[in-house]
Amino acid sequence: MKSSMINGVTIKINVDKYLLSALQEDITGEDVSTNAVMREEKTGTADLICKEDGVICGLEIFRRVFELLDENIRFETRFKDGDPVKKGDLIGIVTGDIRAILSGERTALNYLQRMSGIATHTRNMAAQLAESNTKLLDTRKTTPNMRIFEKYAVKVGGGNNHRYNLSDGLMLKDNHIGAAGSVAKAVEMAKEYAPFVRKVEVEVETLDQLEEALAAGADIIMLDNMDLETMRKAVEITAGRAELECSGNVTKQRLKEIAAIGVDYVSAGTLTYGAPLMDISLKNLKPCK
Repeated sequence: MKSSMINGVTIKINVDKYLLSALQEDITGEDVSTNAVMREEKTGTADLICKEDGVICGLEIFRRVFELLDENIRFETRFKDGDPVKKGDLIGIVTGDIRAILSGERTALNYLQRMSGIATHTRNMAAQLAESNTKLLDTRKTTPNMRIFEKYAVKVGGGNNHRYNLSDGLMLKDNHIGAAGSVAKAVEMAKEYAPFVRKVEVEVETLDQLEEALAAGADIIMLDNMDLETMRKAVEITAGRAELECSGNVTKQRLKEIAAIGVDYVSAGTLTYGAPLMDISLKNLKPCK
């Protein structure tokens, strides 16, 4: 399952189970507050309002949460995922059973705020690499049961997805190397085990390990927590024999410097775990006349 596939075709297969679980977490028996003030079905509307500038992401997820509670609900918007939004923008209008709007409000907003925050943060990070050939990657440092949403948001924000999960790519990190005995042995074993169409990526921490990885035929080499000068030497030594990925201590302020060195990729866990929520509210709920 690729994280970029959140659309009307696959949403029921890949997404609904997570949304239902989130709704069940919030409504274990009944929504006591809603049932207290709304005893029967009544149609109403509510406004989705942006409270800060950013990049909107997760509109179909927002819609789907309400559809799971009321199949006849409507969400009208002129925006699409990836669009810039401004403070005060009316992003859309929800129309349907007031009970569904009230019960689904927090869950729907949690997804929308989280995904929009990641898309906004990623857009700001990716802008630092706009004049380079270096690609910005995310990592598996995602919130449990939120990976499909968070990695999708990275794509919407202009970043790229690294492997989706442990079945999606062969990547040898320090503990794999420790288990195998050396960089060379780990790469050798990976090439023997993996299908010939699959690339082998290995993490190195020193230039000696880099030389070992190159000699073993690694396809991608991750330069882990190297300073800029060591990375420059790594690019010179590699000379195009493998693709290079920089990882560790990646901040917005360092991105241009890293890209100038000439690495192919830079991965940043902060794209997902470091993004603040975007402030978005559902307001002005009222019954339809």
